[in-house]
Amino acid sequence: MDLRRKAVLGTDRLRVLLMLFHTVARIVAEQEVENLSGLSTNPEKDIFVVRENGTTCLMAEFAAKFIVPYDVWASNYVDQITEQADISLTRGAEVKGRCGHNESELQVFWVDRAYSLKMLFVKESHNISKGPEATWRLSKVQFVYDSSEKTHFKDAVNGRKHTANSHYLSALVTPAGKSYECQAQQTISLASSDSQKTVTMILSAVHIQPFDIISDFVFSEEHKCPVDEREQLEETLPLILGLILGLVIVVTLVIYHIHHKMTANQVQIPRDRSQYKHMG
Repeated sequence: MDLRRKAVLGTDRLRVLLMLFHTVARIVAEQEVENLSGLSTNPEKDIFVVRENGTTCLMAEFAAKFIVPYDVWASNYVDQITEQADISLTRGAEVKGRCGHNESELQVFWVDRAYSLKMLFVKESHNISKGPEATWRLSKVQFVYDSSEKTHFKDAVNGRKHTANSHYLSALVTPAGKSYECQAQQTISLASSDSQKTVTMILSAVHIQPFDIISDFVFSEEHKCPVDEREQLEETLPLILGLILGLVIVVTLVIYHIHHKMTANQVQIPRDRSQYKHMG
């Protein structure tokens, strides 16, 4: 009985040690993050990298701004009016993250953790006519803000922390194995816990890949957003039309020149029969 009890205790201890090891490994993996915003030539854009097991598993470059409505006292100190705070994600922010096969997460904190942004990405498979197709998307955004913070909120009524969440979000949809790139502005509405107010998140200069990164610190092939593709087409269309028009003009001139040369070399047959005796 003693041997069996010792064996059971030994097994329990081993399980506890394995659980502790798994927890510590997960914490260490989550701490493998880097803020490389100083490398960006755009002062408004941040660069975040999450690494696990010594390799890059999530990369994100973007500029983010939040438009937050909040209440202040009117001049009569009886009524309340709504003001608006513009909060930008600043450089030097603290970053956390985790990577998974089908789910990845990025968290960013700034201004002494008065503000935090959490972005959740998921990878999914869909059955289409051509067969199974895998995509990833931004499925959830959470923004926590402190309206008692004096830099952005001036005399807010009952200043305290609030949470703004997205609902049924499906943004930045991208084929698996590719990164998402979009220079144009994109807006996401977040429902705030502050008296049913709506916070607007504005993303721009976005380049994100939360899954399937092959090379360390290098994005995979870009999947551009429809707005960028349309703008690129609008920029290149006049050039294409100009090249086509120039080609048509050149072809027309060549055909005219050949036709004129062939016509000039032809023997002119006299119309007057009396001229035939001079021929030969």
